[in-house]
Amino acid sequence: MEQNKYNGFLKLHISMCKGISSLPSSCLEKAKEMRVMLSHLAETHHKHKVLDGKALQDLETLLNNKSGLQAFRGFLLSEFSEENLEFWLACEDYRLSPSNLQKTKSSSIYDQFINPDAPQEVGGEENVNLDAETREALLSVTDSPCADTFNKAQQRIYNLMAKDSFPRFLRSPYCMEAIKAF
Repeated sequence: MEQNKYNGFLKLHISMCKGISSLPSSCLEKAKEMRVMLSHLAETHHKHKVLDGKALQDLETLLNNKSGLQAFRGFLLSEFSEENLEFWLACEDYRLSPSNLQKTKSSSIYDQFINPDAPQEVGGEENVNLDAETREALLSVTDSPCADTFNKAQQRIYNLMAKDSFPRFLRSPYCMEAIKAF
């Protein structure tokens, strides 16, 4: 049975080759060009699928994509936990700011997120907070901030989002929105 199937495929292949070889050379050249183009398209499509897969597994990639960031923000808003992302973004903005703006931005971050009376104290609603040591370290440098003032706190919040919010995001409908954006 298997031998008959093989013979059938072999005969079909031979007749197709004979048919192709009888075509004018311009058709053969066009067929070769199309094969190369299709091969390139298939490879490009595969690379995009890999990028999509990376985006789904990598918070950093998501945060660096405008549409992905919007989808993640929407998800966090729906869970009432957007303060972590807002804090991370404020720290990122601070980190990339020229030194002459850092004191003002540092005060703003402190007033908005670190101060115990802040309207969006990081983790206020979800019991997600900066540990006392990190909070105290930030309090001691608010008068003389430097480029890496918020690095430790920002990294803690990033790790928290990566371990907590991001996996939930991956299982949410908001994730599909992010995939479409990539």
